[in-house]
Amino acid sequence: MKLRCFTVGRFAVNTYLVEDPATHVAAIVDTGEDPELIGRLDALDPKPDVRLILLTHGHLDHAGALVPLQRRFDVPTYLPRLEQPLFAALPQQGNWFGMPELNRPCGRIDHFVDDGDEIAIGETTVRFLSTPGHTPGQGCYYDDEDIIVGDTLFAGSVGRTDFPLSDPALMRASLTRLMALPGHLRVHSGHGPTTTLARERAQNPFLGFLRHA
Repeated sequence: MKLRCFTVGRFAVNTYLVEDPATHVAAIVDTGEDPELIGRLDALDPKPDVRLILLTHGHLDHAGALVPLQRRFDVPTYLPRLEQPLFAALPQQGNWFGMPELNRPCGRIDHFVDDGDEIAIGETTVRFLSTPGHTPGQGCYYDDEDIIVGDTLFAGSVGRTDFPLSDPALMRASLTRLMALPGHLRVHSGHGPTTTLARERAQNPFLGFLRHA
């Protein structure tokens, strides 16, 4: 799949435009909390043929701009099934972080995804890997070359587990499962630069428990 990254909003969230090279059908993965992504996509030439919106998880910085994006792109939206309680709390999430101005409406969810589900983006198929811990249903979308991991894994770090509904034990299990995938996969995180699973397996200080297992 062809990926383009757009870093948006006050949280510098990486949102992704995933395009099928054969058909040019595209999906947006995560929205940011600010609708600036709309203008950046509309400025592309040619304009992308957006047919889906995929969410890795329901935190406000990743899903807060869903409503304006759905107004601009009237396309189906996919959410990990286990994220429903967190997503439903979008109207209160700003309060959790002392930023009530970031409380957001939820938007429409058309499809729930479960571990192992496959989603077609044109002729490209992405698979969903459930990696709870940072949130109850955080998950990743991947093909044979690339994986979009949300806030599960970062270059040199991992997702926080001190938020409401986070679970450190689940995160540890999810990282173990994620690292069992092929090391050549390019990792596209919710924040920060691209890396690979092999590089993180060898160097990430938060994954030492895997190297010494």
